[in-house]
Amino acid sequence: MVWTTRTIGLTAAGVALLGGLAVVALRDTPVPVDLVTVTAAPMEVTIDADGRTRIRDIYEVAAPIAGTALRSPLSVGDPVVAGETVVARVEPLQPSLLDARSRAQAEASVAEARAALTAARTDRARAEEELRFARLQFDRTQTLVERGVASVTQLETVTQALAVAEAVLAAADAQIAMAEGVLDRSQAALVGPDTGVAAAGACCIDLTAPADGVVLDISMISAHPVTAGAPLVSIGDPGDLEIVADLLSSDAVRIAPGTSARVERWGGDPPLQAVLRRVEPVAETIVSALGIEEQRVDAIFDITTPPGDRAALGHGFSVFLRIVEWDSPAALQVPLGALVRRGEGWAVFVAENGIATERPVTLGRRGARTVEITSGLEEGAVIVTHPSDAITDGARVVDRRSL
Repeated sequence: MVWTTRTIGLTAAGVALLGGLAVVALRDTPVPVDLVTVTAAPMEVTIDADGRTRIRDIYEVAAPIAGTALRSPLSVGDPVVAGETVVARVEPLQPSLLDARSRAQAEASVAEARAALTAARTDRARAEEELRFARLQFDRTQTLVERGVASVTQLETVTQALAVAEAVLAAADAQIAMAEGVLDRSQAALVGPDTGVAAAGACCIDLTAPADGVVLDISMISAHPVTAGAPLVSIGDPGDLEIVADLLSSDAVRIAPGTSARVERWGGDPPLQAVLRRVEPVAETIVSALGIEEQRVDAIFDITTPPGDRAALGHGFSVFLRIVEWDSPAALQVPLGALVRRGEGWAVFVAENGIATERPVTLGRRGARTVEITSGLEEGAVIVTHPSDAITDGARVVDRRSL
C-alpha cells in the first residue's frame, strides 16, 4: 500500500482529534459548589423560650365575713385608688327561716327567760328591803354605842349584816343582768330574714382597694352568697410586669441573674429588653407533645423597656424570648452547614484556585446557624458550604453562581 502525503495528513489529524477527545473525557469535571467567605462579625448564642407576662404583685380582696356579696360596683379594667375606691360590698348573713318546731322551742325559751327575769327582779326587791332594814339597824346601833347603851360587839354584828345585805343586792343586780341577756338571746332566735338586717343595725361592709391599679378579675358580677375568706376581686398594676419563661433545667443552669434577653413576638416593634432576675430553685417534670418527660423550671425576667413603650402589653400575654447566653463583637464564624465530621474533630473545605482543600478546625461557641472557629482558619478564607460526597481533598470545584 502506497501512503500518499494526503493520506498521511488525514491520518495524523484523526489521531490528534482522538487524543484530544480522550484528554477531555479523562479530565476531572469541576463540581459546582456554594462558597462563602469566612468573616469576623458580631455573634451571640441564645436560648430561645416561650414566656408569658404577669403582674408582679396581685392583690386578692376576700370576704371578711359570711354573707351576701352585692353586685360588683366595678368592671374588669376599671382603675382603683388605694384606700378610696370601693371594690366590693358584703351584706352580713341573714337569719334563716324557722320551722314550726324550732319556732315553738324559741318561743318557749323566750317565755322561760322572761319568767327568770321576773324572778330575778323579785329577788332584787327582797334584797333591797333587807338592805334597807340592815342599814336602819346599823344606824340605830351606832347611835346607841355612841351613847354607851349598846356594846361594840353589837355594832360589829350589825355592820356585818349590812355588808351581807349589800352583797345580796349586788348579786340580785347580776342575776337581773344575766336574765336580761338570756331573754335577748332567746328573742334573737326568733329574728327572721325580713328583720335580720334591721336588727343587726348595719347594712353592708364596704371593702376598699388595697393598692393602686386596675381590676383584673371579678369572681362574680351579680350578687351571690359568700363564705368568710371567699375571693371577690383581683387588683394589680399593669405597668409593673414581669415575664415567666419555661426553660429546660439543662439550659437554666447556664444563665445567671443579670443575663439580658430580647422579648419578641409580643405584638409590637421593636423588641423589648429584659433582664433575668432569678431562676426558681425547684423544677417540675413536664411531658412534652412527643411524650418525652422533661425537667423544666421557671425563669423570672424584669422588663427594662419603659412602660410607655409597651402600654398595650398586659397580664398573661404570650411572648417569645431570646436569652443571650454568650456574645462577642467580632467572632470568626462559619455556617454550620460547612462543617464535616472527621473522627472526633471537625473540618471544612477551603477553595483555593478552584481546588478544595480539607482543613481541620477547632470549634468554639455554637449558635443557631453559625459556629465560632477558634483555630484552623483565617478571616477572608473561602470555604465550601454543604459539601456533597463528591467533594474530597484536592477535588476541583467551581462556584455555582458563576455557571
